[in-house]
Amino acid sequence: MNDTSTLPHTELALGLALAVISTSDAPLLMLDADLAIVVASRSFCRIFQIDPASTAGRSLADLGTGEWNMPQLDSLLRATAAGFAEVQAYEMNLQRADESQRRVVINAHKLDYTGGDVRLLLSVTDVTDARNSEKQKDDLLRDKAVLLQELQHRVANSLQIIASILMQSARKVQSEETRGHLHDAHSRVMSIAALQQQLATSQIGRVTLRAYLTNLCRSIGASMIQDHGALTLEAEIDESTVEADVSISLGLIVTELVINALKHAYPSGQGGRIRVTYHAADAEWALSVSDDGVGMPEETADTKGGLGTSIVKALAQQLEATITVTDAQPGTVVTLRHSMVRPSEGKVIATEGVAYI
Repeated sequence: MNDTSTLPHTELALGLALAVISTSDAPLLMLDADLAIVVASRSFCRIFQIDPASTAGRSLADLGTGEWNMPQLDSLLRATAAGFAEVQAYEMNLQRADESQRRVVINAHKLDYTGGDVRLLLSVTDVTDARNSEKQKDDLLRDKAVLLQELQHRVANSLQIIASILMQSARKVQSEETRGHLHDAHSRVMSIAALQQQLATSQIGRVTLRAYLTNLCRSIGASMIQDHGALTLEAEIDESTVEADVSISLGLIVTELVINALKHAYPSGQGGRIRVTYHAADAEWALSVSDDGVGMPEETADTKGGLGTSIVKALAQQLEATITVTDAQPGTVVTLRHSMVRPSEGKVIATEGVAYI
């Protein structure tokens, strides 16, 4: 049995440290001020294919087949040994001869102990598999985004074809009522086509509402307003961004409410102004469509909502928003509001007055 009772305390501590490092499951190196190896862990030697018996006293730059001989790493480690720097999560490529390139992350610290010699503790982590996995994930997401945009383009083109067929059919039918239904269907399809086209040119994930809703209103106005000097459709949208599925719901709601105003607010063909506004603060937002037309019709026992009403109510419930319809005198304002404060009974669609959608 070796007698260690007469060894200085610092030598005992250093011996223990060397024993801990050499048997560690982590890839560790202890270096001196000249970046020569004091001790290397078995894990380091195994992972990086270094002969454990040849490491002690050997320069770091001489390990392996020269893959550790990198001037930038040498400079960083010498600055750390001098106390001027500390290597934290330094990532670099490690290329062994006749082997695939590896990606490693290095951390190095100057040890603070009572001995007089400079010692650096170096940890090396092989992150090659993790980085490859991240790259594969990024490539997959990028391919998915390209496919989704291509799908959106195809959907928009298909909607344009359907709209053209509806318009041709409207010209051929004799019934005014049927022609009116076909024109309504054409307007809806054209608006949804514009909505899809806007999504196709937007970044996947989140959609900027200002460009999205402004272009949507421009498309609706171009297809449904005959005299742009008399009747205008304006959009006042803030800088909000929303997820793509939310933008689709908002776009459909705007489409229905604007078409409703164009059909009912100006029955005699008089001029006016329709405004679409959207403003948000944190998780709360408000979307409104207002006109300065003839106002809401009188409520009767037979009053019931049409297809547009059902669409808007369903989408508002999906967005957890409440609907308020008010008489603006002149005109009508339809507002959807999403608030953090929820009614106690859950999702509720509240209306004031009668909407003619």
